[in-house]
Amino acid sequence: MHRRHCFFSLAAALGLLAFGAQAQTQTASYPNHPVKLMVALPAGGGVDMIARLVGQQLQASTGQPFIVDNRAGASGRIGLPVVAKASPDGYTLMASPASFLTTNKSIFKDLPYDPQADFAPITKLANQAMVLVVKDRKKFPNAAAVLAAAKAQPTVVTYASSGEGSPQHLAALMFETRGHLQMTHVPYKGGALAINDMLGGNVDLLFAPLPEALPHLKSGKLSALALMSDKRSPLIAEVPTMAEAGIPDMVMQTWIGLLAPARTPRPIVDALNRQVLAILLRDDIRQQLQDVGMEVAPTTPEQFQHTIAQEISLHAQLVKAAGLVPQ
Repeated sequence: MHRRHCFFSLAAALGLLAFGAQAQTQTASYPNHPVKLMVALPAGGGVDMIARLVGQQLQASTGQPFIVDNRAGASGRIGLPVVAKASPDGYTLMASPASFLTTNKSIFKDLPYDPQADFAPITKLANQAMVLVVKDRKKFPNAAAVLAAAKAQPTVVTYASSGEGSPQHLAALMFETRGHLQMTHVPYKGGALAINDMLGGNVDLLFAPLPEALPHLKSGKLSALALMSDKRSPLIAEVPTMAEAGIPDMVMQTWIGLLAPARTPRPIVDALNRQVLAILLRDDIRQQLQDVGMEVAPTTPEQFQHTIAQEISLHAQLVKAAGLVPQ
């Protein structure tokens, strides 16, 4: 019996050694063919923008293509399950906005993925300030005018978003809840589509990530009323914060992160983390992102995992306070 036990112990040990050697070989050669980088939003928004930038830099450093795959719709519930079910070998990654990993858990009853169990966080990529924008500056000259109009005529003021549970939606929920008012939500399949309808005058306002709004603010087609930030942005220095506009306790920023399927080998996660951090900390990349309204936000996988867990709880409180019933 003792000899049989020793035999199985030896077999198990040899199996572990073989697995370790295989994992080491896999990591040493990673990547040796193209990598798919999923973005569960349309092309043209902030998430797509940074995914393409980081993907191009990873291709330059590894010699393998990092191909952005846009699968928009249903607030991430089309694209994220594809990543959750993908082989955990480092050849399917995703760039995701915060909301698909945090708010969605409170917004949807039957979420086809688990934000914490189905993904391996690699690093946060960037933070983005949220800005209140309108097309009709005569109708809404400032943030206080929006507040007053929405209070005077509940549900008449309309706001766009990139979908249920999106950062735009969550920012508006905060504005409604803390302002004690009610507006009408008009969801779209992505930030670029929401802004297009704003430009067409089909909705009154939008709480947009600064990178998505910035080109239209610079062209004068849209107007920024206030930043949901504790400080002004040098890119739109004339725009006050919500507190400066007379609306306190209205601070929110959103982020974009890079993740892999759960059970992706830790050496691959660590290798990607090192490579992406080296990209984000370059002066030229930092400046390029800053110029479009993004602040680089590199983290360890553990720090990113903690952020997701923390914000799931915080956003659940906000959704509950807004009286939103999961759909």
